[in-house]
Amino acid sequence: MILTVHRAKDFQPVVDEAVALFKELLNIPEGYSVLFLGGGASLEFCMIPYNFLEKKAAYLNTGVWATKAEKEAKLFGEVVEVASSKDKNFTYIPENFEIPTDADYLHITTNNTIYGTEILKDIDSPIPLIADMSSDILSRPIDVSKYTLIYGGAQKNLSMAGVTFVIVKDDALGKVSRQIPTMLDYRTHVKKGSMFNTPPVVPIYSALMNLRYIKAHGGVAAMEKLAKERAEICRNRPQQALRRYSREGQP
Repeated sequence: MILTVHRAKDFQPVVDEAVALFKELLNIPEGYSVLFLGGGASLEFCMIPYNFLEKKAAYLNTGVWATKAEKEAKLFGEVVEVASSKDKNFTYIPENFEIPTDADYLHITTNNTIYGTEILKDIDSPIPLIADMSSDILSRPIDVSKYTLIYGGAQKNLSMAGVTFVIVKDDALGKVSRQIPTMLDYRTHVKKGSMFNTPPVVPIYSALMNLRYIKAHGGVAAMEKLAKERAEICRNRPQQALRRYSREGQP
């Protein structure tokens, strides 16, 4: 298939199938939209407070990307850092931190690739929970219903660079009093099904191919099993792991 024009009749089914597979593989409940946007996860760092921060936001600081997200949010209002692992160079995930119930949302970064730390369970949050899952989406089952928004740069674990995925709870949108520029308003992209402007055609198609692969090979639970097996090999037999990857490539 040659994909050159996003308005071509052949491309809409690509978006539709990719959205459907995303919802199926992650068991996304009704009332959530799946979006494919541009700008990378870094653009989401400002889109999130633009759309959700009315008075105050809470951030868990666990690494470089969490720090960057927190910095952008401070441009829009008060930000409370509920906990940070910066004191030990982000080598651990803080626990038993207090979530302020008067904050508009709590932002977390589930996998900190530079430092090798990961949040492996879905946090029970008394306020809307927003998560950057750039590098671990589709690597383990998650309870999407616990999140208001999940986002990530697809190039880490889903597709090539150029597309960002967003899973957003529809009824959480439109609650801030500020005016939001059209392109930065999630409602724009929900209404237009990720087709408000020219979408990143090839990266979305690449994501579709990967989603098909995951489904054909047992779904997210199977991907989690493979990830654990790879991690165990890397821990116990690093040289064998390197030889295996050079011979077979990443599954």
